Amino acid sequence: MKNSSLWLGAFFLFGVFSTEAQEKKMALEEAIQLAMTQSTEAKMADTKVATKAFEMQSVKNRQYPDLKVSGQYQRLTNADVNLKIGGGGEEGSGAAPKVNQLMLGQASASVPLFAGFKIQNNIKVAENMYQAEQYTAKNTKEQLALDVVKLYVNLYKAQESTQLITENIKSAEQRVKDFKAMETNGLIARNDLLKAQLQVSNYKIALEDAKKNVSTINFQLVTLLKLPESTQIVPNAGVFDKNNALNATAEDAISGRNDLEAIRSQQKAADANVKIAQANYYPSITLMGGYIALDLQNVMTVTNAMNFGVGLSYDLTSIFKNGKEVKAAKSKAHEAEQAVEMMTDRVKVENQQANENYQLALKQNKVYQEAVEQATENYRIVKDKYDNGLSDTNDLLEADVEQLQSKINLAYSKANSIEKYYTALAASGKLTSSVTLTKN
Repeated sequence: MKNSSLWLGAFFLFGVFSTEAQEKKMALEEAIQLAMTQSTEAKMADTKVATKAFEMQSVKNRQYPDLKVSGQYQRLTNADVNLKIGGGGEEGSGAAPKVNQLMLGQASASVPLFAGFKIQNNIKVAENMYQAEQYTAKNTKEQLALDVVKLYVNLYKAQESTQLITENIKSAEQRVKDFKAMETNGLIARNDLLKAQLQVSNYKIALEDAKKNVSTINFQLVTLLKLPESTQIVPNAGVFDKNNALNATAEDAISGRNDLEAIRSQQKAADANVKIAQANYYPSITLMGGYIALDLQNVMTVTNAMNFGVGLSYDLTSIFKNGKEVKAAKSKAHEAEQAVEMMTDRVKVENQQANENYQLALKQNKVYQEAVEQATENYRIVKDKYDNGLSDTNDLLEADVEQLQSKINLAYSKANSIEKYYTALAASGKLTSSVTLTKN
């Protein structure tokens, strides 16, 4: 029996240590860095950038010479060969040679000299699309960082709610014990005891809801950061006690937003596509060269047969057909220009709104701090009146609820201030860069 108790005690301690080992205190900057390096979305964004880089190199390869080498060996089935040599087209005398094999080797090279600047503009398109993908990847990581901030903030809210409600449950349960003793001695009515018990029940319901929120949000966050599912993240409370200075102007947003830069690069690609469509009006000139070696058994051998020259091609129908393609390319370029204008206006609005929301959050936080002081003082006064028989149970319980709610509101307000701060940074395109600077 003694050994069983020891094993049970060891198992209990092991369970406690295991649970504690699963907790991970994490700074907000660390969570953001993990999201930008470990999340599937960030890795996929990097993969897309790599794909565009390969596509760009493939387009650039078109400006280099094409070199082809080929060889053939063929068996012939006793071909009849009638050689006509000499003048006047007279048939040659003598027996015809026996031919049953052919060997042929050749090499050719071609270099594009001029194609209406199509190759150069195709390279520009590829380079600008590569740059656009780079900016898109940065914007994806910026949005991932903002998603992490929101989850981190919401997790802090849920954990703070859990802690505050748990503390209030302890005091509420102590009140129930006191009321039971007073009800037994006939000092209060049973109805007052039931009200106190009902309040405890309501607090416990709120606590279970808060615990559910902690579990749900924590699971979302660890999944995003690719951490083990059993990890319980504990936000750094010190982050929420700061009032960060914000200096994000509309000019900063216009020059720093990656999604806007991506559209600008796409506009440059669209402009280059117009030149590509116009290139069909011009002829193509190619420098060519080659070498041929041939051996027809018992008939002839050809070596050192080198050739070179210039090739010219021109599609005459492009004069009539290409006009629509040029107009379509110009229309797409105009669409891209309008998209840049629309995104620029959107960036200005988002930046201004985010700044206003942050300033409002700071002002609200000051009010909620005052509300906590007022609710605490109000509960003290009501409690003193209740102890002296000057207020009833309803007043006491109501003051207790208001005190708890004010503390929760303050915790939420501090969290909202941080969320609005990072949202404003994201609106100006500075979120990830500011985190990197803080990290260093």
